Amino acid sequence: MPEQESLTPRQRQDLRTIAAMMIPASSEYRVPGADDDAIQADILRTLGRDTGPVAEALDDLARLAGMPLADLDEAQREAVAKQFRSSGGAAAATLIRVVLQCYYRDDRVLRSLGLELRPPFPKGYTLEQGDWSLLDQVKAGPQKLRKAR
Repeated sequence: MPEQESLTPRQRQDLRTIAAMMIPASSEYRVPGADDDAIQADILRTLGRDTGPVAEALDDLARLAGMPLADLDEAQREAVAKQFRSSGGAAAATLIRVVLQCYYRDDRVLRSLGLELRPPFPKGYTLEQGDWSLLDQVKAGPQKLRKAR
C-alpha cells in the first residue's frame, strides 16, 4: 500500500470511535479516554510511517461495519470490533500500538499512574534486575550479526 500523508475525515472519525472503545474516559481515575482531543491530535501529528497501516485498519473496520463505525450503536460496534480483532492482522496491531503509545504519553495519564512528568533520559528510570539466564538460549544460538571491528 502506498504511504498516505494523512487520514480522511471518515478515517479520523472512526479512529476517534475505536480509540474511545479501547480506552474510555474514567472519572474514578480522572483520566481522559483515548478519544480526547489532545490525544487524538498527538496521534495524527505523530503517525508518520504508520499512516498507511492505520488507514488500512480503519478501512477494514469501515468495511466490516458497512458504514462509519461511529454511526453504529454500541452493540453493533462491539460486534465489529470483535470481528476486527480476530481478522485485523498487522494493520490492526499497528492501530492498537499507535493509540496506546499516544495515550500513555499524555501528561494526565502519566500523572494518574504516579509517574514523574519528564522524558526517560538523561535521568533515566531504575529497572529491577531480571533473570539474565533467560538469554542463555539466545546466546548459545547461531551468531546472526558480524563481530564489531
